[in-house]
Amino acid sequence: QHAEPVLRSLAFALLNHRGDPNPAQSDLDADRPWRENAETINRIPENWLSGKRDDAVPRRLLESFRDQPPRAASETAIDALTHGAAPRSVWDGVFLGAGELLMRQPGIVGLHGLTTANAMHYLWRNVADDQLRRQLLLQSCSFNPMFRESARGRGTLTDQSMETLHPVAPDETGEAALTEILADIPRNRMRAAQKVHAFLSSGGNGRDLVDAARRLLFLKGRDAHDYKFSSAVLEDYRHVSPPWRSRFLAMSVFNLRGNGHPDNQLVDRTRTALEG
Repeated sequence: QHAEPVLRSLAFALLNHRGDPNPAQSDLDADRPWRENAETINRIPENWLSGKRDDAVPRRLLESFRDQPPRAASETAIDALTHGAAPRSVWDGVFLGAGELLMRQPGIVGLHGLTTANAMHYLWRNVADDQLRRQLLLQSCSFNPMFRESARGRGTLTDQSMETLHPVAPDETGEAALTEILADIPRNRMRAAQKVHAFLSSGGNGRDLVDAARRLLFLKGRDAHDYKFSSAVLEDYRHVSPPWRSRFLAMSVFNLRGNGHPDNQLVDRTRTALEG
């Protein structure tokens, strides 16, 4: 019963029309995918929640996110669900696609792509209406191409992809490997991402890395974006299917804080007060 107010709040946060006409009375590009998805949700089979994990689905979604329009992304999701894929496989694609965009262009757009995926997934898990859940899932797929175009408007997108993120083993092991990775983040984010991928793929404890990153956040976080981004990706890590988790967390380092980043002003003021 609380879904619609939450959804309206999310919509206002996502879609800044900057003086354009009332979205309810206009056909604006930013609003069109939501309306298009509302027209297609009944094509999703009735047993859509009982599908099986299909690891081919995230890769197909990533291909659509890279160069196709929003409608193509949601059509890919409908096709996957129609052929028996579980919604979780679609969500895997959404999270990985958002992470890949951040890797291709670190910055505010990619950051918001990941926090939006987190918000949409929260809504999807907590609303009861089946029709709304279908639409939220399709809209989450549509958002990734929309963020891609927004990023393209700000500058170059690199040709990096999830497939080019090859694991590179840290020099150290255990807790020392985590320290090494966190030290690499401000110096070379790609190298840090490669080491995260290798650390987790070889049996490293993802929870240890998540906890270490969270502790750093209290020391290094500078503004609301640092806190909400870290909260989103570190929460979503456990929602991503195990085969994809190492890549997802690896791509997040393109906006995480590392050991070499300066402490925030609150920490400096606290230390000064304690020393006095």
